Amino acid sequence: MKKMMIQITSGKGPAECCRVVACVQSLMMKQARQQGFQMEVLENKVGELNGTLLSSTMMLAGNDLDDFLKEWTGTIQWIAPSPYRRYHKRKNWFIGVAVFDAKILMQWNLRDVKLETCRSSGPGGQNVNKVETAVRGTHLPSGIQVLATDTRSQLENKKLCLARLEARVLVWQAEQLMEQQQNQWQHHNELERGNPVKTIKRDLF
Repeated sequence: MKKMMIQITSGKGPAECCRVVACVQSLMMKQARQQGFQMEVLENKVGELNGTLLSSTMMLAGNDLDDFLKEWTGTIQWIAPSPYRRYHKRKNWFIGVAVFDAKILMQWNLRDVKLETCRSSGPGGQNVNKVETAVRGTHLPSGIQVLATDTRSQLENKKLCLARLEARVLVWQAEQLMEQQQNQWQHHNELERGNPVKTIKRDLF
């Protein structure tokens, strides 16, 4: 099974573009389910208005993903009147979709992780605090920290800590690429806007 990271960005566009990001995310997830793929949202950056997204980072997993990715990767043009500015003349809104291979993206090395044990706090009385069962993991390159206190087993908490830290680092690495992709998309937006890979015409309400 192949795993791909998908990032949708408004390209610092207006609220209408942020609304398109949310709509495209919904369309992509619906299509992925229909085609038997697994798609989950790793992180959404919410826009100022309700129902809008500045960007979205998702994970797509499945076999034979090429046709799906080809359909969506690049600049998406959405044609609709503005749902926020009633008399606004502009009806064309553009967003960018970028795809990265999760295996190439994921630079995960346990040597970059510092693990520490500490005493748990919370329900359970004195027994909880006698043994250092909580585990804190720090990803040194990024400074990301995760604390696992779910169980009374230090080993189980260590597994949970590492799994959560790995997921957080994946999103962090995706954000680095997202920023590069967004800057590139902004730099070339005039060229890319003239050649969208997909055009959708429907209301943004």
